Amino acid sequence: MAFGIPYLDVKLELSIRSDMKRVEDLLRKQIQGDYPLVIETSRHLVEAGGKRVRPLLTLFAAQFGDSKRPEIIEAAVVCELTHLATLYHDDVMDEAPLRRGVESANARWNNTVAILTGDYLFAKASDLLADLGPEAVRLQARTFERLVIGQITETQGSTAGLSILDHYLNVVADKTGSLIATSARFGALLSGASPEIVESLTRFGEKIGIVFQLADDVIDIASESNESGKTPGTDLREGIPTLVTLFVLESQDPADLGLKEILLAPITDEAIVAETLKKLRTHAAMEASQNLLHQYADEAQAELAGLPDGAAKRALIELCETIITRTS
Repeated sequence: MAFGIPYLDVKLELSIRSDMKRVEDLLRKQIQGDYPLVIETSRHLVEAGGKRVRPLLTLFAAQFGDSKRPEIIEAAVVCELTHLATLYHDDVMDEAPLRRGVESANARWNNTVAILTGDYLFAKASDLLADLGPEAVRLQARTFERLVIGQITETQGSTAGLSILDHYLNVVADKTGSLIATSARFGALLSGASPEIVESLTRFGEKIGIVFQLADDVIDIASESNESGKTPGTDLREGIPTLVTLFVLESQDPADLGLKEILLAPITDEAIVAETLKKLRTHAAMEASQNLLHQYADEAQAELAGLPDGAAKRALIELCETIITRTS
């Protein structure tokens, strides 16, 4: 299974692998400079790996136009640099000790260094963007606006007239969906794809970005092991509200009062974590979460219906189905 996508066309796979090598090379080149500490702190998360979902989606979206235009590689790197920069900032706000299985930058150095490293990566992304033209710069600026708004609204909490679940979905759309939508839009736009295809892939990116986050929420509860790369119950231990727990918190069933009280704060007792996971896995909230996840995945896949048939379209359809399979 290449890039997490089963049955990927061999010719397409070879092309994407070649382009991803160029993405990785340019990504590492961008963090070179004259300041050893900045290079070290920037390299910290670049070398930690990750799925590279955003640049991959840029490359797949570019298949609907001229995928060999050099600016597509630059745009893919812009998306990954932007994503990495947000991770440094997120870890400071969350006081996270680990990121991608390694010590977080704020834990290894300090909050100031982590914040400034994120700023540095934003600057490097902007430097690349300058060569892509004003439309690309405007797209990045509007995406960055949504990323910031998503973080602010998450910090603020649900406002009057909006349920905690709807508030959460808005936050996910801004914090995760926006950059993945932009990644797809960059690929389609810079490859010279038609305006209709650009818009379809942008909407697909937004939906699939939401699906990625909601799938992680479900996996955090449903997974019986850490084979997914995430220890089950991580969000429960940290007191982070996610899709399944929010469905419980919105429940009007008196029988859920005790469970709701537990979910309102971080759970430090491992026995309680285990018991809570057991309850959540059989709770109606799990089925509701799965149904909502399928709904978003179906909406994402529907955006692909009007695209030209071929290996790239099949790959994106398989991507939708693979994400759902992860949560089953």
